[in-house]
Amino acid sequence: MAEGREVQWLEVTEGQVGQRLDNFLHTRLKGAPRALVYRIVRRGEVRVNGKRAKVDQRLAVGDKVRVPPLRLAPEEAVREVSDNLKNLLAGNVLAESKDWLVINKPSGLAVHGGSGVKIGLIEALRQIRDDLSFLELVHRLDRDTSGCLLLAKSRESLLSLNAALKEKKMEKIYLALVAGRWPERRDWVSAPLSRYDAGNGERRVKVDKGEGKRSRTRFAVREVFKGTTLIEAEPITGRTHQIRVHAQHAGYPLLGDAKYGSRDTERLAAQLKLERLFLHAYTLTFPDPKSQRPITVKASLDGALEGVLARARSLS
Repeated sequence: MAEGREVQWLEVTEGQVGQRLDNFLHTRLKGAPRALVYRIVRRGEVRVNGKRAKVDQRLAVGDKVRVPPLRLAPEEAVREVSDNLKNLLAGNVLAESKDWLVINKPSGLAVHGGSGVKIGLIEALRQIRDDLSFLELVHRLDRDTSGCLLLAKSRESLLSLNAALKEKKMEKIYLALVAGRWPERRDWVSAPLSRYDAGNGERRVKVDKGEGKRSRTRFAVREVFKGTTLIEAEPITGRTHQIRVHAQHAGYPLLGDAKYGSRDTERLAAQLKLERLFLHAYTLTFPDPKSQRPITVKASLDGALEGVLARARSLS
């Protein structure tokens, strides 16, 4: 982001009506980190129609948003997207309409910047797609998870897709490789989940029957190998790390899982030359915001994961 050395006046258009102030600024101030946006709003340096505002204020068409001069320290600025990442993301768009976009998120890329991450998928896409005045995540994927990720290209579409997500009209199917032989009859795992601090500032999730939130995942066996099973997982609720923790709770942790794995999963991953978490958002079904007809998008496994399965088959 180029530093703004003068006050900027940004006008809210019809496509941005109802958007929160923080999301509006994140979209318009390409390269500005989230922490900076919250800081200038909190200090009253951002004004809406001449008045102080809060980050969650909803904007109306014609609103004038004053943004102060921005001077970013080198360590604070969001990194410019590299040519390699630009080409990767451009080639990973699975489907797109004027209202939404589905991308095959690469493993290892966070969905947004923050907590030491200089650039995430959403910041990178906003740099690449400067033709779009609005681009927001509808849902999230863990940093190490790959596969279908849905983004909205207008405020109206975001509201519609968020409502579909809340009303469980969106179906997400994942593929995962777990340690052990998953029982054919083990169709569901229902176990309440809660977050906790692992002690080093890292947030993790555990089964917590006392204070955990209701969580439910459907599982199905896709293919059985020697020592491992390829499973299909559908999270009915949308908790953080839900599939990973539910699989571990059932006694079949995911291969390549540094947070919830075991020595056995490390051994199996090494044997199969797996160098990442084997969790992939395989299909995504959602109602089109305008027509409400169901849209299904599929993200095939990449060559590295297909190679892992090929080695698993050869050892079985």
